Amino acid sequence: MTTPAPRFAGVVPPAVTPLTEEGEVDVRSLERLVEWLLDAGVDGIFALGSSGETVFLTDRQRDLALETIVKTAGGAVPVIAGCIEPTTRRVVERAEASTRLGADGLVVTAPFYAIVGPHEIERHFRAVAAAVELPLLAYDIPVCVHSKLSVDLLTRLAAEGVLAGVKDSSGDDVAFRQLALAVAEHAPERDFSLLTGHEVVVDAMMLAGGSGSVPGLGNVDPAGYVRLHRACVAGDWTAARREQDRLTRLFRIVDAADPATSAGATRGVGAFKTALALLGVIAGNAVSLPLRPLDAAETGRVRTQLELAGLL
Repeated sequence: MTTPAPRFAGVVPPAVTPLTEEGEVDVRSLERLVEWLLDAGVDGIFALGSSGETVFLTDRQRDLALETIVKTAGGAVPVIAGCIEPTTRRVVERAEASTRLGADGLVVTAPFYAIVGPHEIERHFRAVAAAVELPLLAYDIPVCVHSKLSVDLLTRLAAEGVLAGVKDSSGDDVAFRQLALAVAEHAPERDFSLLTGHEVVVDAMMLAGGSGSVPGLGNVDPAGYVRLHRACVAGDWTAARREQDRLTRLFRIVDAADPATSAGATRGVGAFKTALALLGVIAGNAVSLPLRPLDAAETGRVRTQLELAGLL
């Protein structure tokens, strides 16, 4: 915690992509969301991640969303852009578009749909890094791509400067801590970011050596995550735990949707958007098909959690 923070560190919320009822990017709502995040003091913004529904959007919509986020951020904080595609050439095309649109860094998963192993995954990251000039962060999200990035691979790519960081959404906290130790041992001179997407244990991941967090819930309560991060950096673990506990209770909004008719992204992104609509940040809670927006009863349950958290 005493070493200088890497460039991509602190609280970097994965911005949702507000949509109109017709399924188009709601530009004005997205501008308000970015302003909401900046006003809370976040340290960066992750555009076109899982919370941003990137795999549901067309390239035109992705370009518009990223362009809006970059323009509204105005250089106040770095913007990292998800380049989430199943194969290497498609990722490179997305990375080139993100570079043109002003992103400061790129976030890439392992290949998916195609059946690959560790050798193909390593070639994938090396090829993307060789094709782009911006810093490259690996997105470890095996629940979606069905491949877990190994500590050995990530350490090797960190030491060689292929990767500038990792956005870890694996839920494997043992591997996260092993990675923090391995990078410190084998790549101490590198400006390497260790960002956790495990929003209910950010305090623990910071204590383990993390650089910051990429919390989907950070869309809803960015100021809470900023307070949490600052407490961790200051070594005030009592205050950090208190804030983390409050945020963990707030995370119960993802249980608002009826599990009989929803799962996964509907419950997570749907809850985040519903909360943001209740807070007046975005105009509505529309989501991409085949997801569905939360109904009135579910919205009421989200409202209750916002009230308990002191946000309404």
